[in-house]
Order: sequence, then structure tokens, then C-alpha cells
Amino acid sequence: MPGGRRGPTRQQLSRFSLPSLQTLVGGNVSNGTGLRSRSSNSVGLSAPPISTLITPEPVRHSRIPELPLDSSFLFEFLLFLYLLVALFVQYINIYRTVWWYPYSHPAASTSLNFHLMDYHLAIFISVMLARRLVWTIVSEVSQSSGGSLLRYVVLIAARLSLLTMCGWVLCWTLVNLCRNHSVLNLLFLGYPFGVYVPLCCFHQEGGKSQASGSDCEYPADHQPADLVESPFFRPRDFLFLLRENIREQLSSPPHMPTHTCPQHIHSDTPELIRAEVEELKSDFNRRIKEVLFNSLFSAYYVAFLPLCFVKSTQYYDMRWSCEHLIMVWINAFVMLMSQLLPPSYCDLLHRSAAHLGRWQKLEHGSYSNTPQHVWSESTVWPQGVLVRHTRSLYKAVGSYNVALPSDVSHARFYFLFHKPLRILNLLIGIESSVVLYQLYSLLRSERWNHTLSLGLILLCNYYVLFKLLRDRIVLGKAYSYPLSSSSSGLKSQ
Repeated sequence: MPGGRRGPTRQQLSRFSLPSLQTLVGGNVSNGTGLRSRSSNSVGLSAPPISTLITPEPVRHSRIPELPLDSSFLFEFLLFLYLLVALFVQYINIYRTVWWYPYSHPAASTSLNFHLMDYHLAIFISVMLARRLVWTIVSEVSQSSGGSLLRYVVLIAARLSLLTMCGWVLCWTLVNLCRNHSVLNLLFLGYPFGVYVPLCCFHQEGGKSQASGSDCEYPADHQPADLVESPFFRPRDFLFLLRENIREQLSSPPHMPTHTCPQHIHSDTPELIRAEVEELKSDFNRRIKEVLFNSLFSAYYVAFLPLCFVKSTQYYDMRWSCEHLIMVWINAFVMLMSQLLPPSYCDLLHRSAAHLGRWQKLEHGSYSNTPQHVWSESTVWPQGVLVRHTRSLYKAVGSYNVALPSDVSHARFYFLFHKPLRILNLLIGIESSVVLYQLYSLLRSERWNHTLSLGLILLCNYYVLFKLLRDRIVLGKAYSYPLSSSSSGLKSQ
């Protein structure tokens, strides 16, 4: 207006705005944590890294008690006993009779059609199911040290006798099965081993990660070099890998990864955390692979293989047998998961995920007035900071953030383990659903074989569900306990 005083324009107001994180931190820093300008690619004056001006909030861990865990021998014995019960239940479903009819009927003299069963097949399946128990006994005997020379010789002789007896029984049953069955039926006997071979080849990544040292000093630069150079494994490499795995399992117990909480932040801390996460990912994938293979192996030999050797004239309830197959696989999966992923191991993964952090990808054009930094691999980023990486905008979610923003495996690792009870709650949900469904089926069952089958399987499921609920109650109270500075949980496991 003429004669009046013109106020400041919008550009002048934005020029004299309050100092923000951009003015405090700066831009063109030596480690690459610069600030992107809104209008151009120019950056401000150099400044120290953001971690030196804004200290990330320390990660505090809860201390969980030492929960009782079944020994390897006890767990394998209980698993073998459960699989034998499930095999007996499947034979009842296949070869049941109407045993309450008068004895004048030839098929009703017994509760099962024993004359239709193939005892060689039952013995072969029992030996295959006992392979983990036998291997556990052999491994514990091999790892036992000390004592006199006579004791050592006796242990070696007992181990060789046990392996020889198992091998002789397998050969004897295979010879009799070859005489009485066709080639197509015999192919079903070794089908799972065709699946195990590629899994054993892919296991090379996990085996290499176990050879590294403890704590966080892992030479990650040299681990995947052989895998990159040779994408396809030669037979000589596979035989060497198989021999090395057998030697490691006979000589020493499996390597347990460790976690060290960084008490002081320095330039090597992010790299050490990412190397630790890589080792934990390899170890977790190896355990999941073992769980999947052994659970499917157990369900195949317990519930599916007996159906392949049933005569074409024999009638059985297909729906009930298939349902039993699914239940055996789920129960074996839960039992193996609870043993191979104990609470202490899940807490180890949770601690590592808390130090790894996560990045949330934002849309283009959002947060345009907020300072945006260039991501650096040697910086521990605090929560809420915006960074740019590979032409994308990310926001820090965790209190510590050293993950690679574009790495999907880091985001998946944080999602699975940043809540320590996620896996345990999943197992409880699966096992509870199975138990409730079996109780519902038991109430509606009208046949004697269904009632007997559900009663026997439920006894085994109750024990598994009890252990899961006990761990959930104890860990729920431990993780809900308020943390203080005195109990920050910096003790490494």
C-alpha cells in the first residue's frame, strides 16, 4: 500500500526462521552424513557427525531367568516316543476292524487286520524315526572325554555296535521290501533324502558363518566369497562339506552365537552390529531349515508312507488319515521349534534386533521442510532422523539404527525379533488351535479308533502346550518388569 510499511515477504520469513537440526549438524561431513537442500544439491558447511551431537538413546535389555530346557537325549527320546505313538495311531486308522461282531466272522476276531500289515515296513519306519536319537547317543558318547583307556575303548565299541545294528536292520528290511513290493513303492522309501541333498548344499552358508570367532568381530568380508565365485556346487565340494559336517558334529557341540552390547559408540560399532546380525541370520536360517526338514520327514514316514503300501483292496478313511498327517507335521514342527529356538536364543535375537534398528520408507515429496541427511554406514542414527539412500527417503524407527535402509533382510530381521515374545506367541497359538480342534473332534467322534487316536495324541500335545505356556508366563513377567539405569542389561550372553 502507498504510504505504508511493507512487511517482510514469505522468503524473508523463511530465511530468518528458527535454527533447526540442519543448522546444528551441518552438511558436508567427512563420513558422508551431509544434508540435502530442498532446491539444489548444494550442502552446508562441514560439521561433525550427527551421532556426536545427538546421542542415541541407550538400548536397555531385560534380564530373563534361566528356564529349564530338555537335554538333547531327553528331547530326542520324547520326540521318538511321540512319533511311535503317531505311527501306531495311523496303523489303527488303516487296519481297524469291527471287532465287536460275533467271532464267527473271520475279520472280526481281532481289533486290527494284522495279517494285512507289513512288519518289515513298520520296522523300517521305526528305524528311520530313531535316527536322531541314535545320532544323539553317538554324538554324546563321542564328545565324552576323560577316563581310562579301557573306558574309551568300551565307548567306541558300543558306538560301532549301535551303528552296525541299525545298518543291519535297515538292510534286512530293505531286502524283504524289495522282494514283496514294486519298484514304484520302493521309490517312496528314499524320497525325503532327495530333498535333503539340496538342503545340505545350501547349508554351506550357515556352516561358514559358524567358523568365525565369538563376540562381534566377524570377518564378514571373507565369508561369502566362495559362494559368489561358485554358484553351483561340484560333487567334490559336496562330499567335502558332508564329511566336515559329520566331523564337527562328532568332535564338538554346535557353535552358539553370542551378542555384545556396545557400551561406547565408535566408528566400528555399526559394522560390528551388522556383522553380528549376518551371523545370527545364517544361524537362524540353518535352524529353521532343520526344523522344516525334520518335521516334514517325520510326517512323511509316520502318516504318508504307510498309505503308499496299502493294498488296492483295502479300505481306509482317507480324510482322517490326511488330517492325521497334517496334525503330526504341525506337532513335530512346534516341538522342534521350541527345542531349537529356546527363550535364551530368542532373547539373543531380540537384543541384536534392538541394536540393528529399522528404516521406514517414505513417499516422495513428504517431509520436504524437514532436514534430510545422506545415510552413512559408519553412523549410529537416532530415532526420527530422515536420511536419503539410493534416491529414496527413509525415517529411523528404532532407538538405534545401523541397518541398511534398502536391505529387506534387515527389515525382516527387525520385524521378527524386535518383540521378544513374537515367536513364542506364534507357537502357542498354533499348538492351542491344534489342541482345541482335537478336543472338538473328540467330542464329536463316534468311532472307537477316532476316540483312541485323539486321546493318545492329546496326551502328547498337553505336555508341549504346558511347556510353552510356562515359558510365556515367566518371560511375560520378566519383559514387563520396568527397566532402570542400574539394570540396563548390558551383560552379554
